Amino acid sequence: MGRRILVQRRGKGTQNFRSPKHKKRGAVNYISLPKDVVKEGTLIDFIHEGGRGTPIGLIDYGNGQKVNWLPPEGVFIGDKFSIGTKTELAVGNTMALKNIPEGTLVYNIEIQPVDGGKMVRSAGATATVMTRSEKGVVVLLPSGKRKTFNQMSRATVGVVAGGGVSTKPFMKAGAKRYYERTKPKTWPVVNGNVMNANSHPFGGGSKHRAGMSTTTSRNAPPGRKVGMIAARQTGRK
Repeated sequence: MGRRILVQRRGKGTQNFRSPKHKKRGAVNYISLPKDVVKEGTLIDFIHEGGRGTPIGLIDYGNGQKVNWLPPEGVFIGDKFSIGTKTELAVGNTMALKNIPEGTLVYNIEIQPVDGGKMVRSAGATATVMTRSEKGVVVLLPSGKRKTFNQMSRATVGVVAGGGVSTKPFMKAGAKRYYERTKPKTWPVVNGNVMNANSHPFGGGSKHRAGMSTTTSRNAPPGRKVGMIAARQTGRK
């Protein structure tokens, strides 16, 4: 009986291929508020979370309510920020997209109203409010794609903090190894052609080639579903 190859073990999702949950600091979402209610909070601390490029801000909304918050660039401990359907247009304030002027930089956008914020959350990311239409508010995402959101979806004004984290070089392989351990990724990534035959369908042999078709059916079983899955075309046109 053969061994379970890497692609099979990764698909099962064991602990080796999962992000370490005990290092997480909790959900980072917007609080739910009744309509036309504005709440002000104070930034009291910054928290580091393994696997997250941006720091987490701890917001105190009073009455013992402390919430994790995704901070923008240029904020300090002690600053005050507002959240509601319509607030003052300032960096760090959160409001509905319909009340944000065109050309404003925003982040942490809700796909559906009151879902807590789902898009544009990585370090240094920002989106731009473009136009309004009957269908909703059109936002230019960091990828260059334009997406239409519900007018009542909330977003925060500014740019996500920690934008320089991706420019810092890894001076040695050990630093990169510890960095990747905090994420649900497999590292280092090795080409299947150079693996042993018992580790990958393309492995084995005296030459570094697959030895078989590299296109695979979408319905292939685990362990064989590698390469270009259900590819319409391969190679040059």
